Amino acid sequence: MAPQPNAVRDRIAARIVGRELELELLMAAIATGRDVVLEGPPGTSKTTMLKAITNEWTVSLVLAEGNAELTPAKLIGYHDPAQVMRVGYNSGTFVDGPLVQAMRQGGFLYIEEFNRAPEDTLNALLTAIADRSIAIPRVGVLVAQPTFRVLASMNPYDNVGTTRLSTSIRDRLCRIEVGYQDALCEREIVTLRGGIDAADACAGRVVNDAVALTRATRVHDEIRQGSSVRGAIDLCFIAIELLHQRGLDHTADGYSSTVLDAMLAALSGRISIDEASGATPASVLREIWENHFVLAEALAEPG
Repeated sequence: MAPQPNAVRDRIAARIVGRELELELLMAAIATGRDVVLEGPPGTSKTTMLKAITNEWTVSLVLAEGNAELTPAKLIGYHDPAQVMRVGYNSGTFVDGPLVQAMRQGGFLYIEEFNRAPEDTLNALLTAIADRSIAIPRVGVLVAQPTFRVLASMNPYDNVGTTRLSTSIRDRLCRIEVGYQDALCEREIVTLRGGIDAADACAGRVVNDAVALTRATRVHDEIRQGSSVRGAIDLCFIAIELLHQRGLDHTADGYSSTVLDAMLAALSGRISIDEASGATPASVLREIWENHFVLAEALAEPG
């Protein structure tokens, strides 16, 4: 796969907010035949970048969810028992798994939650990554198309139900860290994905407050993992609808309490409270809300 001109990179970048460096690194790695793991929390545009690249390059993106049920047979494929009973084993009875499908098509195999897949499943990737080929029982050796790549994502903050990647796997993958975007980028993401009119003063304030409240969940001492920008998007949708239903706008006395109601609905299921804390998601979110709407506004008042 030849390196792409800047015009192609710019077209891809136009679909993504605030990921210039990560996108540049990812495109360079893929163009030079590397396999890559994207490491970062949920909601940081990892899948969005890959979809934008594959759409531009007209390469298929074959998805596989990393979990305990992703066995080597499900990843590679299997012989259909009913077909085998009728005609015996042959290439026509084999049902392609995501790995074989991507190799045949020359597509990108994208494994989400990579470190949640069982160790023997990850080991099944080694030959495909190292040799670009795989031996399929009773079918033969499949050699991947030149554009085949293995791409993966994993959350560095989640250690429940995860597998420690072996040295053999880590040694064969490039790693690109994908962190949270800054507040300006997240406000732009919420505005774009929420279809929000940037000229609407009420909606504009909701966006600013939603992003600020969501970002605060990532630095609170009692929260092990905060919410991604997806939480801010949902918070905006719910808050704007509640304000409409209640006949309020951003200047009304009930504005902040309406945002709190939306915040509890949008974020309480997205945050993980530290196990050593006796707090609940609702109590922590209310504290964040008070810091934003009560304490911060009181500090901002003159005198």
